[in-house]
Amino acid sequence: MPGVPIHYSSPDEDSSRWIDFPFRDGDIVISARSKSGTTWVQMICALLVFQTPEIPDSLANLSPWLDWLITPRADVYAQLAGQDHRRFIKTHSPLDGLPVDPRVTYIVTGRHSLDMAVSLYHQGGNLNRERIRELTGQTNSGSITDHRPPLHQWLLGWIEQDVDPKDSLDSLPGVLWHLTDAWDRRATQNVVLVHYDDLVNDLAAEMRRLASWLGISVSEETWSALVEAATFAQMRLRADSIAPDPSGILKDQAAFFRRGSSGAGSETLTRGELDHYYRRTSRMAPRDFFGMAPSWFRSGGIG
Repeated sequence: MPGVPIHYSSPDEDSSRWIDFPFRDGDIVISARSKSGTTWVQMICALLVFQTPEIPDSLANLSPWLDWLITPRADVYAQLAGQDHRRFIKTHSPLDGLPVDPRVTYIVTGRHSLDMAVSLYHQGGNLNRERIRELTGQTNSGSITDHRPPLHQWLLGWIEQDVDPKDSLDSLPGVLWHLTDAWDRRATQNVVLVHYDDLVNDLAAEMRRLASWLGISVSEETWSALVEAATFAQMRLRADSIAPDPSGILKDQAAFFRRGSSGAGSETLTRGELDHYYRRTSRMAPRDFFGMAPSWFRSGGIG
């Protein structure tokens, strides 16, 4: 697994921006597919690092997305170099696309891939694509419209996509590529796995688990306020400072926090369609990823 990182790129992201990044002792890297709980874990890290519900800046400024082409690489490096708190940095790249540094804790967040896909579908309608194209220097002219089919039809097509996962990380093969790479590293001392369902079902316990992994002590009188600040409802109320929107790419910041629960994928499909989905995913990942995994893949698995 260690070695030369795989290069992942898209019109909006480039994992090569991590090459030569000057890590510090104690850095935290949060790696997750889109709409899999990245912002949630960033917020938890912010609350644990600063130990107050009132974090000192917007979450996007405290925890930059290093791969994102909207902000020049030099600017992100300078921003992170100027931080004197324990740094926690966002990426949507799998761990095999990043330098692996023993001084760094890598948190990989997973979510049932059908739920992730449904959330991704709705997120697509909330993006100002003209603004993204402008900020990333894409020169195509003409307006951009959303011509996607209805959710049910779109989700069936998403399940059937047969693509190279390295070229399409938000596809079903790409999601499982990202997560099985992390699963293969589960015994590595500085890799922590977090499941979206565990955040939903017992946020306080997951926050305590992460604090333990990160070596952060929190006084008992502080815990309840930190957990409350990390709830989905509270993050939605503070969407203007917590949603990852430093450059005005979201049409509605509160809509970024759309649901905050699990099951949307299975609610969308018939029993037969779900059975087909599970048969298809079973061919994309090792058996223990699904059937014998601990809580990271409970509730039917991430695939």
